[in-house]
Amino acid sequence: MRALAALLLLAACGKALPNEQVGGLFEVYRDTTLPIASRAVFEPARYLGTWYEVARYPVPFEVGCVKVTAEYGQQADGTISVLNTCRNPDGSVKSQIKGSAEIVGPGRLKVSFHSVPFGASDYWVLWVDEGYRTAVVGAPNGRSGWILNREPRIPLDRMNAAREVLDFNGYDLDRLMEVPQ
Repeated sequence: MRALAALLLLAACGKALPNEQVGGLFEVYRDTTLPIASRAVFEPARYLGTWYEVARYPVPFEVGCVKVTAEYGQQADGTISVLNTCRNPDGSVKSQIKGSAEIVGPGRLKVSFHSVPFGASDYWVLWVDEGYRTAVVGAPNGRSGWILNREPRIPLDRMNAAREVLDFNGYDLDRLMEVPQ
């Protein structure tokens, strides 16, 4: 319980961006009565590398974060290393968190962060384009969702396709916020 209180306190310390909605720790952004589907054909090796967070649903641990990146790498034990970096508007590093992900099904990962005492979280790749340039990630519980891109700027056609995937999986597009890169 102390760990949860500490996490909530830490999240409250972040300064929101102008017009940023700040989501609650247990806020849900999708209609969980609708089915959600992960990518049936998923190639983890192609997913590795750096991704830029171009849009997200508000979560307390990313309040005020811009120029967010997620880096994935292959580990010797078969799991995937995770390094998420949050930056300040001036580009300086605000925070980083390291973790690992285990593949538990096609397009389905369980992600654990070393400094977070809670269990692993569902991280489902809902869609990735043919070139593995843009990805949509979500969770069955609807508490998180991201649009990731290999470059800081995403082409409009892929952003529209990513938004359609979120909508199809029951996400509320009105709550999706673009992330300044």
